[in-house]
Amino acid sequence: MKYKNVLITGGAGFIGSNLALKLISKGYEITVLDNLSEQIHGNDSDLLKSIEGKVKFIKGDVRNADDWEKALIDQDIVVHLAAETGTGQSMYEVQKYVDVNINGTALFLDYLVNREHAVKKVIIASSRAVYGEGKYSCEKHGIIYPNERKENDLLKGEFEPKCPVCNTNLIVLPTDENSKIHPSSVYGITKQNQEQMVLNVCQSINIPAVAFRYQNVYGPGQSLKNPYTGILSIFSTQIKNGNDLNIFEDGLESRDFVFIDDVVDATILGIEKEEADFEVFNVGSGKGTTVLEVAEFLKKYYQSDINIKISGNFRLGDIRHNVADLSKIENKLGFHAKVDFQSGIKQFAGWVNQQEIQEDHYAESIQELKEKGLLK
Repeated sequence: MKYKNVLITGGAGFIGSNLALKLISKGYEITVLDNLSEQIHGNDSDLLKSIEGKVKFIKGDVRNADDWEKALIDQDIVVHLAAETGTGQSMYEVQKYVDVNINGTALFLDYLVNREHAVKKVIIASSRAVYGEGKYSCEKHGIIYPNERKENDLLKGEFEPKCPVCNTNLIVLPTDENSKIHPSSVYGITKQNQEQMVLNVCQSINIPAVAFRYQNVYGPGQSLKNPYTGILSIFSTQIKNGNDLNIFEDGLESRDFVFIDDVVDATILGIEKEEADFEVFNVGSGKGTTVLEVAEFLKKYYQSDINIKISGNFRLGDIRHNVADLSKIENKLGFHAKVDFQSGIKQFAGWVNQQEIQEDHYAESIQELKEKGLLK
């Protein structure tokens, strides 16, 4: 083992706690810096319990320079996961998302540049949100990176992105790391800033950095309390409360769902392999699954009689499709996603069946969007 001490910011969260446990099993010493956000953890965090006594835990905030100073003592590797992550919420809590995601990262980088430390590598959690709509093809005009969909088209039920030249529907393609970066949400903009800041500053001081653009991460253990992000957990909490599912658009919008174990494995490759240094990688399954498919599977698995309603509602800033091109991470790091969606969602739903039913706050989050004019 080249390095031993690893700091994980946001390490009591879904990805962070799973990563911590896997690194501990490999012999690493883990420190976790986490503010235990109530939106994610509620008043009693099972994720925190899973790592208690196994890591050095610091309750603190990445917006606080003193907390960074305490957490960075003797750390060889920093995995920076701490972030606000709700795409819709980011559109009306702009200051919070900028403060946590951008300014919190700036404090960390200021420390690396201006203070003595032991840090030898940085991993930054980026997101598929940096791509916006991602990569498409037009039969007449080739590769297209469409802009945000127009509200008038969405109101007419025309949900597929269109070619800006001939106005015909486009064919979705796997989005590679060299694709156009044009995020369509404040969250995506902050993740783009985080990624670029870390790669730029770390290169200037010769500290290897790696950015992982995670797709839609899911699996046992993800928060069932957060109504702002995580479609599988949101749907599960609604179904368990006997509430009907309101599916946006026509239900055929798709996402690349990647299982937590695969995300952890990819992140550890970034920690351990020099081939990852100063590179950006997609982390996903490489396959798209529609929102309607997710809803129908969960309803069937939970043996529920709730209704699935295709409403035609839409959120401004939402993308239509995104599927990751994994060629780079496969070729450079030898990563291959091991858990397909059918297997992974069964593991997730089986875990949900063993959990206490959480209060459903999704309607409140939707009302917030309506009040801000972001849900149509």
